[in-house]
Amino acid sequence: MTTTVPALDGFEGQLLTPGHADYDRYRRIWNGSIDRRPAFIARCGTTADVAAAVVFARRHGLPIAVRGGGHSIPGFSVVEGGLMIDCSPMKGITVHAGARRAEVGPGVLWREFDAAAQAAGLATPGGEISDTGVAGLTLGGGIGWLSRLYGLAADNLLGVELVTSAGDVVTADDDTDPDLMWGLRGGGGNFGIVTRFTFRLHPVAPAWAGMVMYPGALAGDVLRAVHEAGALSPRELSLVAALVSAPPAPFVPAEAVGKPIVAVAAAYFGAHDTGQELTAALRGLGRPLIDTFGVMGYADLQRMFDDANVPGRQQYVRSDFLGPLPDEALDALAHHGTHPSSPLNQVLLRRVGGAVGDRDSGATAFGHRSADHLTLIAATWEDPAEDPEPHRRWVRETWNSTRRWANGTYVNHLGDEGGDRIREAYPPDSWTRLTRLKARMDPANVFALNQNIPPAALPSPQP
Repeated sequence: MTTTVPALDGFEGQLLTPGHADYDRYRRIWNGSIDRRPAFIARCGTTADVAAAVVFARRHGLPIAVRGGGHSIPGFSVVEGGLMIDCSPMKGITVHAGARRAEVGPGVLWREFDAAAQAAGLATPGGEISDTGVAGLTLGGGIGWLSRLYGLAADNLLGVELVTSAGDVVTADDDTDPDLMWGLRGGGGNFGIVTRFTFRLHPVAPAWAGMVMYPGALAGDVLRAVHEAGALSPRELSLVAALVSAPPAPFVPAEAVGKPIVAVAAAYFGAHDTGQELTAALRGLGRPLIDTFGVMGYADLQRMFDDANVPGRQQYVRSDFLGPLPDEALDALAHHGTHPSSPLNQVLLRRVGGAVGDRDSGATAFGHRSADHLTLIAATWEDPAEDPEPHRRWVRETWNSTRRWANGTYVNHLGDEGGDRIREAYPPDSWTRLTRLKARMDPANVFALNQNIPPAALPSPQP
């Protein structure tokens, strides 16, 4: 079958249609449960290509999906029957070590940015999985190992180049368009396609970091210890508790493989002997199955969770920000986490706070800065033909067990959960401001395939 390709004026990238040898390769994304077939895939190499693709989509009435790293949990990186604007070829990275700044393209993955910045001993807060895209994570906030010390990825965003819904190219920073910058720091891809990010960088030396694993029977005790340690820890210490099944890795005892375990992952960005002191109690809660703590380079730390998050698997996720947690909540997480529907499931409890909470809730579109914890509850399975309902039910039951302590959600962890859940990601005043910004930047809601913020209704003209 031959597909007629309309002309894309000014487009010098690669336009793929169904039947092209590379079509299936580039329509696939991280969440293997998403199987959509765009009418066209525009693989962009330049900002001009992105602008031409936007104009083409509008001219032909095509819905738009934007792909950076392709890690969108609900699959917003790809669209059924529309135009997928694929920015993944746009891999430019320029590090200005003396100025501690970097310019990064929308197709760059965190492992690529980390490697370039670390070559100069620098970094900016990123995510937890190294093949996540810089673009999507930053625009939703961006929480990672450095966030307690240096804030969100979005807090370190200094400026952008952006293609608007009309296909125009604009630049913005806090001096030229502070309202747009406010919205881009947590408002997702609602306001345009960012084709260049400018970030602040920080000196980041090898950290005292690693992971200690205990049998699942100790899950409640370990979660309580992490909760207590997190409340007292300095911002240089980043903590994550994980309820998973022991992987078939060479470093895992054979008798533990496939069984529920509780792990504590931590990184201390300071003197290594201080890091050893601060993590000693967490490493001595019983007889560990394994303890990997030692001095670790930042790029290696950023890859520590990669093996548990392989692209192409089926995924179903829920998440919330939480306040202080009583034993009842921790015991509920321990119970569900050690009774998974799949050995690939995860319950993560990350300590937030530190620099994330230094700003007021209205300082950026990302507003849930007073949260103590962030949960990620993920069911993962391999076979796309398997009935997903047992896995989804496990996620919902686990998530519901702590909902009474929730105080908002993280837009980057949302699935396709509806408008009410999107609004939970933002304080009410911020939501109103976001809808007004949307009305200015994208009044026709051209960029709708995202955690969508509808444009505010424009006032009727006066007679």
